[in-house]
Amino acid sequence: MLSARQKEILSFLGETHGVLSSTLLSERFAVSVQTIRKDMNDLSDKGMVRRVHGGITLPTDNDNLSFTNREVVNLPAKQSIARRIVAELPEGTSIFLGIGTTPKQVAHALLDHPGLTVVTNNINAASILSRNPNLSVHLAGGQVRSSDEDTVGECATNFYRRFYIKIGIFGVGGLTEDGQLLDFTPEEADLSRAIIEQSHHCWLIADKTKLGRYAPIVSGKLAEMDRLFVDEPTDDIQRLCKINQVELVTALHPTAATPLQREQ
Repeated sequence: MLSARQKEILSFLGETHGVLSSTLLSERFAVSVQTIRKDMNDLSDKGMVRRVHGGITLPTDNDNLSFTNREVVNLPAKQSIARRIVAELPEGTSIFLGIGTTPKQVAHALLDHPGLTVVTNNINAASILSRNPNLSVHLAGGQVRSSDEDTVGECATNFYRRFYIKIGIFGVGGLTEDGQLLDFTPEEADLSRAIIEQSHHCWLIADKTKLGRYAPIVSGKLAEMDRLFVDEPTDDIQRLCKINQVELVTALHPTAATPLQREQ
């Protein structure tokens, strides 16, 4: 369990992408340096941050934190992206909803949606979505990963391939400077491929921390996406989308109705 301040520290760290000193955090939260150091030690013991001289930073790029730990990193950005995605979903459409913490926030934002079909292997998302009687939810079976709270493996991938879905919504472990989509395991990559191949439109979720983040398995290319939803349109992200001819959608700035909405 994390305190409210520890969650805010993680969110702040996710926004800065650097090293936060105990002095800076002490001033930001108006508590003593000793109190902040205790928070740092607690977060470090849980594997959620890495202690460095004078402060803390995020774990190294090839560390994939557990679902619970990732959930509180950059949370406001993920919630903003989720709300923007849901605002773009017309009634009656069908979606894949992939694994990860941002798709869980999408599920929360869908609780008031008037109706759609959802296919997912995200156990958290399915549980949340089951509260909305207007949604038809299909949960893929397979091997349950306790660290990620999802299902993976051949059963889950084959289940996805039984559907042809209007919009595939998913995230990635990392995004390279030349537009490769990266995942941490072959099973994750297989599911991403299934979503890409079985969706009419593909919407990628990637907050700014994903650009340049390393993961060992290539699951696709940004050029295969129709849209990239981000929290902050950095110059590098804008350049990448322009090169790959992908529509960039920023959570903080609404746009006009999309062609998909007009089709519906």
